[in-house]
Amino acid sequence: MSKVSFESLLEAGVHFGHLKRKWNPAMAPYIFEEKKGIHIIDLNKTMAQLDVTAAAMKQIAKSGKKILFVATKKQAKDLVADKVKELNMPYVTERWSGGMLTNFQTTRKSIRKMSSIDKMQNDGTWETLNKRERLFKSRQREKLEKNFGSIADMTRQPAAIFIVDILKEHIALNEAKRLNIPTFAIVDTNSDPRKVDFPIPANDDATKSISIILDAICGAIREGLEERKSGQVDKDDEAPKKAKKEEAAASKEETTNE
Repeated sequence: MSKVSFESLLEAGVHFGHLKRKWNPAMAPYIFEEKKGIHIIDLNKTMAQLDVTAAAMKQIAKSGKKILFVATKKQAKDLVADKVKELNMPYVTERWSGGMLTNFQTTRKSIRKMSSIDKMQNDGTWETLNKRERLFKSRQREKLEKNFGSIADMTRQPAAIFIVDILKEHIALNEAKRLNIPTFAIVDTNSDPRKVDFPIPANDDATKSISIILDAICGAIREGLEERKSGQVDKDDEAPKKAKKEEAAASKEETTNE
């Protein structure tokens, strides 16, 4: 797993926290110093936490489970959508609909509704609708796509959730905690890291900072997915060999019996 260097984190401004008056005292272990009224995050701690998080993420991906990414703030939403889409992982970048996890059956119902509208457009049913019905269905489909399109493939609750800014995404965090879903997050100096299982102390407001952390996390997930794939290939290679062995053993047995 490729490590992120101290220099690249420094360059991306990962160390810049919030104003001292906005701090959460629980972040004290991750704060290096205060400079001109701003808390500076200890990047050695960031690197250590990032390594632990990346290793855990890699294992989850390797096991074939889904990780849900949540980031609705403008500095992070496009980054998350672009990087996570490539990995085929679910993400929420528009709005967290309350109960998305705790009331997962309703979420699945909305996704199924979206699929049924798509089916209508493909099987000819669409042509039988009048103009008003089509307009209503199209608007309904757009709304559903915006809120649930990026999690359409999430057929069950995720194995983990990764959050950018736990203050903004507190509803998502609380839902994950209620369901005992492991939580991973970028945590700034104004937040409580104790609320997260795997906190990464870092600037969660600057695009460059969010980007470098996401690159490391997505890189680890990609490695996990590749290892899973190659492991599967190895198993597939073993299958014919196993069949041949069994065939040879069977014919040997037949000869002995004769």
